[in-house]
Amino acid sequence: MRKEVKWSIYRKMPILMVNNDVQLNDSSVIISALKTQLVSKDKTISEILRCYPEMKAANEKGKEVTEFNNKEEIKWRKWADDWLVHLISPNVYRSTGEALASFDYIYVGAAAMFVISKRLKSIHNLQDDVRQDLCKAVNECVAAIGKKLFMSGDQPNLADLAMYGVLRVMEGLEAWNDMMENTKVKSWYRRMEKATESHEDHN
Repeated sequence: MRKEVKWSIYRKMPILMVNNDVQLNDSSVIISALKTQLVSKDKTISEILRCYPEMKAANEKGKEVTEFNNKEEIKWRKWADDWLVHLISPNVYRSTGEALASFDYIYVGAAAMFVISKRLKSIHNLQDDVRQDLCKAVNECVAAIGKKLFMSGDQPNLADLAMYGVLRVMEGLEAWNDMMENTKVKSWYRRMEKATESHEDHN
């Protein structure tokens, strides 16, 4: 493997070359950069990579390692995929009434999802009132955004899009109403609505 990357100063795999010209390092950066280009097709890979500057730092063993900026974006995008998404089903199908409402009174599907949601609740060690887990998680997102408009500042990044995409599936349901009423997410959520609508209008 080392022989294969002899030509590169950065020696940690994976490495992705774009058009034999632009080099992308670090799996998280590669995924984020490629996803960003899919969303923002007007930007080149080179322009996107400027948002992920390399930084030299010493690890716990004192060895110099290469880190990348935008770790917060990567961290929260991963958090949305690994944790937030698992709170949706237990909350949407929390009770038989909520399960029926979400399935427009198709009883078989509602009953099945109600059972599955209880299993997911156990797997992920959620509280008896799963709404508390949802509200706590959402408020963690809001706290990370702080006084900024979005995670990265004035424009939404992939972390914003990941979290918004997860939460949006609950729209119109009791879980969504409770979340909007009992957390501080409303302002950010409305900004994300406008941002995504604006993006669709331009395409």
